[in-house]
Amino acid sequence: MLKRCVFSAIQPTGIPTLGNYGVLKKWVDLQNDYNCVFMVADLHSLTSKQDPDVLKKNSLDLFALLISIGLDPNKSIIYFQSHISQHAELTWILNCYTGIGELFRMTQFKEKSKKNKKNINSGLLVYPVLMAADILLFDANLVPVGKDQKQHIEFCRDIAIRFNKIFGPCFEVPNELIQIVGEKIMSLQEPNKKMSKSDPNLNSTIFLLDSERDIIKKIKRAVTDSENIIKFAENKLGINNLLNIFCSIKNVSLNYAEFFFRDKNYSDLKNILAEEISINFNIIQEKYNKIRSDEDKLYQVINLGCKKAKLIAEKKIKKIKKTIGFA
Repeated sequence: MLKRCVFSAIQPTGIPTLGNYGVLKKWVDLQNDYNCVFMVADLHSLTSKQDPDVLKKNSLDLFALLISIGLDPNKSIIYFQSHISQHAELTWILNCYTGIGELFRMTQFKEKSKKNKKNINSGLLVYPVLMAADILLFDANLVPVGKDQKQHIEFCRDIAIRFNKIFGPCFEVPNELIQIVGEKIMSLQEPNKKMSKSDPNLNSTIFLLDSERDIIKKIKRAVTDSENIIKFAENKLGINNLLNIFCSIKNVSLNYAEFFFRDKNYSDLKNILAEEISINFNIIQEKYNKIRSDEDKLYQVINLGCKKAKLIAEKKIKKIKKTIGFA
């Protein structure tokens, strides 16, 4: 029986955070059970203004980090979106089978338009079509997403079903693969907000390349409450977040985390958590520094992924062009 295909992507808009780490660890696990395609979504990053030198550095840094975390270029396809021109080709084709009303209804467009009123570009509007093209180009069966991205997968399904109805079977209709434990890591300072690379308060976010000293400092300053009781509860957002981080790092359930910390106080929780994060990140950082220091070898891995991705993408776009009647 053929393995099903999993597709997922991450934008090169800075060093991944602790919030991204839980997701990326799941990617590593998925490699053993699925045919996996992992993409550095550099085309998507252009919806916000980018400095060319910074974008290039961030892209190479991210690629090296993905390998350092455990993505295996011999098991999975790992590549840059901009290296595969078929993404753009398929996006244009799918644009012509997408209603403008569908795009204006997308939650992400509404939210980002409010935040970036000076840069409401057309790329931001058709972003979901490019995302659909990314997935459909590789006939992905499953797409690991958080709940906030579920609408994009539903949109992608709608396009695939519509296209198939018009032209016959052409696209695999994907399903979302929802991650539960550690899915949504919140800000350390404002635990009602998601942890973000762009948060101006650096104490709110832990980055994969943070030093042990910075990790300890940020965790110790993390918001809690005055109860000193470690349990998951609706009114304990700070503690819920720290427990969620522990679950993500250790790959355990919330029930286990509550049991583990049953006789401990907030200071114990923070000390143990800082140590666990530091141990994990130190291993990654050692691998990253080795990979990033040898750029020739890094580009060999990048080119390997590009070749693998291009073989699949070229075959798929050829079939689509024939299906819609291009001579």
